[in-house]
Amino acid sequence: MYTYKTSVKLHDTDMAGFLFFSHQFKIAHDAYEDFMEAVGLGFGRIIHNSEFLLPIVHAEADYKAVLGVGDRLSIQLKAEKLGKTSFTLAYDLVGLDGKTVGSVRTVHVCVDNKKKEKMPLPDKLRKALKTIS
Repeated sequence: MYTYKTSVKLHDTDMAGFLFFSHQFKIAHDAYEDFMEAVGLGFGRIIHNSEFLLPIVHAEADYKAVLGVGDRLSIQLKAEKLGKTSFTLAYDLVGLDGKTVGSVRTVHVCVDNKKKEKMPLPDKLRKALKTIS
């Protein structure tokens, strides 16, 4: 598991002061980007210099509690499934009290940057994902 810490920002909320529904995906994606950077696979490098891309082909979220500005969160990231050409990530958003306040799942497919066709997960990526499975 990989843990990313953050808090709900004002720009993440709606007019009622609660986390806007689509921003739960943004917070999860921030954790994903942080993990990828930590394992030497930052997205700047992937997008500009690699043979592969990792588009999200499915995403879902569940909301389990109201979140407002300033609420502190730990996002616990796990690789839930590793396939030949794809992987599924599971994110639990956990409040300071240890309760899960939301969850996100994303499915990513590895695509050849030039051919735009599926390709096997690169070894470095597979090894990095196994550390959080």
